[in-house]
Amino acid sequence: MCGRFAITLPTDAMARLFGAVPANDLPEGPNYNVCPTTPVATVTSEDGTRRLRPMRWGFVPRWYKSPTDGPLLINARADSIARKPAFADAARHRRCIVPASGFYEWRTDDDGAKLPWYIRRADGAPIAFAAIWQDWERDGQHLATCAIVTTDANAPMAAIHHRMPVIVEPDDWPLWLGEAGHGAAVLMRPAAEDALVFHRVDPAVNSNRAAGPELIEPIEA
Repeated sequence: MCGRFAITLPTDAMARLFGAVPANDLPEGPNYNVCPTTPVATVTSEDGTRRLRPMRWGFVPRWYKSPTDGPLLINARADSIARKPAFADAARHRRCIVPASGFYEWRTDDDGAKLPWYIRRADGAPIAFAAIWQDWERDGQHLATCAIVTTDANAPMAAIHHRMPVIVEPDDWPLWLGEAGHGAAVLMRPAAEDALVFHRVDPAVNSNRAAGPELIEPIEA
């Protein structure tokens, strides 16, 4: 799964990387502890134009009477996304990318303590999470919302957690964003086993109020 991540790339750098037109109300960064329900930068492709636009991390289906009317949907499982009523239409027609610098995952040790790890690309490049999005409107309230797609962990990640976010490689961005025809389902697979590296970080990140670059600094495991 993916329940926290970091984004340190400036807005203009994200816009250049993805060839996207940035919105004026993107969340300020850097943010070393992005938590569910907060606004995140997303890349969409609409009418032939890529846009960098903010969305609430926490997908709200159209039938919710309020954003808290049902479960908080921050992740969508790749193996069931096409069958879930909440996600199926978005998986076909509203796919996006959530840029990140890295993400956190927790492993439970023999004493039951949850120990946080920070995971990033081995090549140092930004991560492009596969995601889906949904516009929700009710009683004059409007929210653009998203969920990150997850899949089974690859072998190295399985040592920490059995799930991982789907990571889209640059050559596949057009297919995931719907610019290169159909067949994006083939991208919902674990990352290559050498794609990511990870290290232990301070349990301070367990708090959703924690902030600062020290959260991603390695500590001795």
